Amino acid sequence: MAIEPRHYDTILSPVITEKATMLSEVDKVVFKVPLSATKPQIKEAVEALFKVKVNAVNTIRVLGKVKRFKGVLGKRVDFKKAIVTLNEGDSIDLSTGL
Repeated sequence: MAIEPRHYDTILSPVITEKATMLSEVDKVVFKVPLSATKPQIKEAVEALFKVKVNAVNTIRVLGKVKRFKGVLGKRVDFKKAIVTLNEGDSIDLSTGL
């Protein structure tokens, strides 16, 4: 499977939070993906970019919060998170980058 430029468009960035770090201990990795990305596209991109075998992909659509910025009402951007479950024994080191 060759790395194509669209794979880099599918995986925007890793999510580095306390909860995502706890998931990495059980062979799960969390990525920020475009709202239009589908589960098969995410699976193909992760397998091509990181050379691992993916068992499952779960997605979560996170709606932006309405906040006030200097008294003006604004809204944060909506985004999608993908929780990727890897085969046992596979791992992705997010600290090295691509």
